[in-house]
Amino acid sequence: MNTLEGARVADVVRQLYADADATQKLLRERLGQLSPQLRASSASADYRALYAQARDIHMPVSPATGTLLYMLARGNGARVLVEFGTSFGLSTLHLAAALRDNGGGQLIGSEFEPSKIAHAHANLERGGLLDLVEIREGDALETLRELPTQVDGLLLDGHKPLYAKVLALVAPRLRPGAFIIADNADMCPEYVQAVRAPGSGYLSIPFADDVELTVRT
Repeated sequence: MNTLEGARVADVVRQLYADADATQKLLRERLGQLSPQLRASSASADYRALYAQARDIHMPVSPATGTLLYMLARGNGARVLVEFGTSFGLSTLHLAAALRDNGGGQLIGSEFEPSKIAHAHANLERGGLLDLVEIREGDALETLRELPTQVDGLLLDGHKPLYAKVLALVAPRLRPGAFIIADNADMCPEYVQAVRAPGSGYLSIPFADDVELTVRT
């Protein structure tokens, strides 16, 4: 049995998805009160205000996307992974489980809401995966400047208008064959255009309704 399907991790994942379902209505209500300009802003003060409205709300990848993350990280033998937008740690659990089954490694996450980092740490500890994860508090455009020489995979699941900027920051570290998953990529046309452009150094296709699956060539 793999780590993801083991009782310890699977129980935490099930509980987090149940919690996430319970908060989705509240998320829609709060975000619906914000202006489209604020939701689309790439200014630090604006997106901090935006996500402060959701500090107690889960923003997870779908179960299918979570499984895809595990499969991709296992399939390319990942040892170093980067995550933009940790939230309560659901995607983190999937990626860290893959690292465990690959024999170990390091997952570097970025999250600017301290309370969510505390919850993510607790969830990872319950799943027995905390030793593989470092969650850096603050703006990802700053916290992800220092990375290991080689990165095997990147998850983009933070503030959508920043996807292209975060990719540009991490790109020099991405090895050939590294995967990139961008959740809700349809909310960042600039990012989709960049990874699909001929000669970009990427192969990229849509996965499901709102996920972009990309590989570094």
